[in-house]
Amino acid sequence: MIRLEVPLGSRSYPVVVGASALDEFQSLIPSGVSRIAFVTQRGIGISLESELPSSVHFLPDGEEAKKLSVVEDLCSAFAGDGLTRKDLVVGIGGGVVTDVAGFAASVYHRGIQVLHAPTTLLGQIDAAIGGKTGVNIPEGKNLIGAFWQPSGVICDTDVLKSLPEREFRSGMGELAKYHFLGGEGLDELPLDERVAACIQIKADIVAADEREGDSRALLNYGHTLAHALEIEGRFDLRHGEAVAIGIQYAALVAHALGRIDKARLSEHERVLDVYDLPRSLPEGCDVDQLMELFGRDKKAMTGLTFVLDGPEGLSVVPGVPENTLRDVLTQM
Repeated sequence: MIRLEVPLGSRSYPVVVGASALDEFQSLIPSGVSRIAFVTQRGIGISLESELPSSVHFLPDGEEAKKLSVVEDLCSAFAGDGLTRKDLVVGIGGGVVTDVAGFAASVYHRGIQVLHAPTTLLGQIDAAIGGKTGVNIPEGKNLIGAFWQPSGVICDTDVLKSLPEREFRSGMGELAKYHFLGGEGLDELPLDERVAACIQIKADIVAADEREGDSRALLNYGHTLAHALEIEGRFDLRHGEAVAIGIQYAALVAHALGRIDKARLSEHERVLDVYDLPRSLPEGCDVDQLMELFGRDKKAMTGLTFVLDGPEGLSVVPGVPENTLRDVLTQM
């Protein structure tokens, strides 16, 4: 078992990684908890046992769960259960579940404890770590949310064995970005160590910038185009697949701006190919619409802003020329 910590002072918390890590659940329940509300989705098929009184709440499938109306229903259910500020919400599922369970926990009674048991690769290396929670509105993904750190995270790598191949590959889209955040050679590690290495990279970034003031935005590498593709909504893309296309796009933009050379661009292509990830825009993309959606990105405070690779690694680059962004989209 690999044990890590997200170091945030009094709000630090453990992350347990490995086969059968779910067996650690009982030991991670914070002291003083008298009732537990489990939040999950039907079909996940994983349950946790506790001697404490508990209830189970099922979210709608997919992104339909990431709505304010769902959070309202969930909080009403918590009230019906009699949850108090000292009690615990446990999210069991992928990134959708941990996002919604975490956000509901952040607003119910102005904040109660939450523990995550992510069941997807994407959830284990990204969504469940770092305290970002949120739901969508028609204007964009995750535009309503809160920073709410969990009291612990359990990453059981055994549960990943049952993931459909495409779901697992989607997680690799998020994992690919860590290659460019100090994770060179991730593809050479066993799965447990690969997951733990990604978590350690994210924990270090979160510890330095908990609320995405600067360096934490680097974790959004590839996400500006990815979110635009997801909002556009006409394409059969999983989140990690969209991120992979976004990483390729960001590398091409960086190369067009002279920030990286051909060898570095080739390394991006190699990493995406290792994980069998897409690198081209889906057919039928509307370049004008994607450009408009770039302007809605949360980073776009000083012109069109992207996380781009460069001589010193990834950095947030404001004011990227519109003609360059448009030209690269057209080439893809």
